[in-house]
Amino acid sequence: MTETTGKKSLVKEFTKGLIKENPTFRLVLGTCPTLALTTSVVTAVGMGVAATFVLVMSNIVISAIRKVIPDKVHIPAYIVIIASFVTLVQMLVKAFVPVLNDSLGVYLPLIVVNCIILGRAEAFAGKNSVGASALDGLGMGVGFTAAMFCMSAVREIIGAGSFLAGTESLLGAFGVTGFNGWNFAGALEKIGLAPMTIFILPAGGFFVYGVLMALANKLAERKGREPAKFEGCSGCPMASNCAEYREETK
Repeated sequence: MTETTGKKSLVKEFTKGLIKENPTFRLVLGTCPTLALTTSVVTAVGMGVAATFVLVMSNIVISAIRKVIPDKVHIPAYIVIIASFVTLVQMLVKAFVPVLNDSLGVYLPLIVVNCIILGRAEAFAGKNSVGASALDGLGMGVGFTAAMFCMSAVREIIGAGSFLAGTESLLGAFGVTGFNGWNFAGALEKIGLAPMTIFILPAGGFFVYGVLMALANKLAERKGREPAKFEGCSGCPMASNCAEYREETK
């Protein structure tokens, strides 16, 4: 492999998670936190950054020790590695950004079983080099964060009449004050309008998710890629290790 070809390959590993194989809109993974935490941009981006850190670090460690992990226990080993980084992230968030910790709630420790992270560990990090695995994790994490940002921006602006609300309480932990986002609710009231609160409810989350997924598929089709398809258990990266799935396919 030439140096140029190697660089192109590494760039491809990073960029594929942004659009072509976006974990949220293309692979339809990690939908629980996507739907639950996208009522606020600040909370959504916080979740995306936390997941990205765990993705990158767990991919690096799993790739580095993949040859010494016995095949029979590789899934438990992956979970232990991922759980270690999730614990580290949770401790840091609790210590330095308690407001974000309260906003994320149970979804922060549940990163351990996030399909995106387990899927990349099984499908990529366990079979490729450390550098490629790090870029794969970074690309998937950035793609996940971007999807969270897009969904939360639409839902917060239309559903709450604000954008980046709560920023001051988040950045205040680092001594940054004076900016708390924008609030359009007052301006809307003056012209006889009000935020469409359904967009910050579960029904609105599903609607926005569906629309953005349709747009992502349209862009993919224009580039010659197949649209995302629901394939049931067969589409899960962990399907080959699932006893229930093996029973269904007998």
